[in-house]
Amino acid sequence: MADADNEKAVAPVNMTASSSAESASIDQDAMKLAEMGYTQDMQRNFSVWSVLGVGFSLTNSWFGISAALVTGINSGGPLLIIYGILILALVSTCVGITLSELASALPNAGGQYFWANELAPRKWAKLASYLTGWLAWAGSIFTSASVALAMGSAMVGCYQLSHPDFEGLTHEFVYSTIKPWNVFVAYQIANLFCFFFNCYGKILPTVAQVSLWTSLVSFFVILVTVPAVAPTHQHAKFVFATFINNTGWESNGIAFIVGLVNTNWSFACLDCATHLAEEVHRPERMVPIAIMGTVAIGFVTSWFWSMAMFFSIVGDFSNIIATSTLVPILELFYQALNNKAGAIVLESLIIATGLGCLIASHTWQSRLCWSFARDRGLPGHSWLSKVHAKLDVPINAHFASCVIVAIVGCLYLASLTAFNSMITACIVLLYLSYSIPVICLLIRGRSSITPGPFFLGPVGLFANIVTLAWTVFTLVMYSFPYAKPVQAGNMNYVSLVYAVVGIIIAVDWVFRGRKKFRGVGERMGVVGEVVRSVVERG
Repeated sequence: MADADNEKAVAPVNMTASSSAESASIDQDAMKLAEMGYTQDMQRNFSVWSVLGVGFSLTNSWFGISAALVTGINSGGPLLIIYGILILALVSTCVGITLSELASALPNAGGQYFWANELAPRKWAKLASYLTGWLAWAGSIFTSASVALAMGSAMVGCYQLSHPDFEGLTHEFVYSTIKPWNVFVAYQIANLFCFFFNCYGKILPTVAQVSLWTSLVSFFVILVTVPAVAPTHQHAKFVFATFINNTGWESNGIAFIVGLVNTNWSFACLDCATHLAEEVHRPERMVPIAIMGTVAIGFVTSWFWSMAMFFSIVGDFSNIIATSTLVPILELFYQALNNKAGAIVLESLIIATGLGCLIASHTWQSRLCWSFARDRGLPGHSWLSKVHAKLDVPINAHFASCVIVAIVGCLYLASLTAFNSMITACIVLLYLSYSIPVICLLIRGRSSITPGPFFLGPVGLFANIVTLAWTVFTLVMYSFPYAKPVQAGNMNYVSLVYAVVGIIIAVDWVFRGRKKFRGVGERMGVVGEVVRSVVERG
């Protein structure tokens, strides 16, 4: 990027080239950031392994499959999950290539909203960037909420399995079915517990690597243990050719698509690593490695894990679907091991992996919030954009994001169906946030920017097109009702979620954003000053 000419979208300020060359002590990463108009506010403590740790811990495909099993098995069964993983792996490879190319050319913690600002026509750059930033942050909030819900459900399920007479205490101290507030309390505990891990910047790289290895070790332990101890095994036809349609849709194709959203959740959030671009050295190389590594590891682990689990199902598959724990994978463990303690131990490994996922999600959402706020994209931007000098984290952005996740969890008490619609929204909103800069790139021309080290030419163009096509597909098809006949209890409220998010964005834009948000023109006006400060420090 530092070698680009003035006509390129990523061109630096040429007046600083000689200054940066004269001093070997100048931080070249900080200089590149300064040429974008930003100061180096956080230390670059992350290595490629810790960035990969955050990226994979968040996407964590095999964990996502286990958490989403409760709905996926009703909308396609084994066939959906086995082949759905293949479909999503191919799509995610294209999405990963798209994000990696942009992150390599324009490494910035703002990620997609920064790319939109750089690539959109100047007349629309401010609005395109603003819209992208809001969509991305909203998607990150809903993602954290969905992971916290998965953790809450798993914890309550484990307690129910170990205490068969417990099905949720009512205010009358008698036993009834599991109550939403049981899961809600566990949801809030998980969100609060994971909050503290993102409060001290120096430990985050270590936490990220521990989360990565926790996920991989848990994967191998479960992958080996369950098939080894299961008394019987399913035949190949069951695993690779059994389609289950309990949705009420007459068309198996629609049922497959409705269920695909859960597999898609397991490959979401691939932009995570891009928002750590200002906390790792040589981000133009390290971030693409983390993104593509996340896709590769996610595919291998999720596909083999799914096959192993489906081969290990004991007895009637319907017993797993109708489990009293409301956690099908826990019931699968229990039937395979025929031991409650053993099943809970294996589920505890999934919970530990999920907590690492939620910690990574908190890291991701806080960086999105902070970076967007420093360009005045959010209300309260002056407070949200502060980085704590001693803690080396955007603590205000982290706190605010986690509070919003806690508030969103309250909707679970009102309607499980409405809450599940936000899980769908987290997928589609993120795809929309990727698509805006991609559209701007294609309109502008891929040759109009200076590519980074990761650039695949025609393959990248194909990946861009697939990313846009898949975004349109998910926006339309993931809005279909979950089941038929359509009732209030099974309605897909994702369109309502889109409407609420859209109204919030529109209101803030009209009354604040269009005047306050810092577009590329205003930002580039301070480049000279920021660059000089880097040279002086060097």
